[in-house]
Amino acid sequence: MRRLTETEIDNETLQTMSRIDENRDFVPVRIAVLTVSDTRSLEDDRSGDTLAARIEASGHQLAARDIVTDDRDLIAAKLRAWSESPEIDVILSTGGTGLTGRDVTVEAHRDVYDKEIDAFGTLFTHVSIAKIGTSAIQSRACGGVANGTYMFALPGSPGACKDAWDEILSMQFDYRHRPCNFVEIMPRLDEHLRRK
Repeated sequence: MRRLTETEIDNETLQTMSRIDENRDFVPVRIAVLTVSDTRSLEDDRSGDTLAARIEASGHQLAARDIVTDDRDLIAAKLRAWSESPEIDVILSTGGTGLTGRDVTVEAHRDVYDKEIDAFGTLFTHVSIAKIGTSAIQSRACGGVANGTYMFALPGSPGACKDAWDEILSMQFDYRHRPCNFVEIMPRLDEHLRRK
């Protein structure tokens, strides 16, 4: 009988812990997609297309979609406006998470966040290592919450958007996902703003 490796044991444990509870109903979430690019348009935005297709295929609503240039103030302004909209629950941005001088999406996100979801970047790096090895070190993907709205900054490649959605976000935005998920705590994200 073959012995399981440590990685196989960890993956088996995760699969046992992470599951869909069929006794719960699916709850659709309203998700906006923001592409950050100096060169893309909606006609050739492959990363935005990847996210939009996955959002809708999962049963969620594509609430808004736009493109802004690599400008920190413009990105932050769009994030703020969308986070204040009662029609948007989640914002996914793609692009501008790298290390070059024009990569300012992470800084724009952090200008807006009330709280950062530190483990998102860690988990995304873990997923990326399995796909692209040590090149994963060049991504600064991050997540947070502002005005009761979830926000995630994803890299600009369609593959990275696919990985972030398929391996992390699709599960966390599925109310049936156990042991916990982002959807079940959505009503409490802005409770600090409602306290007297």
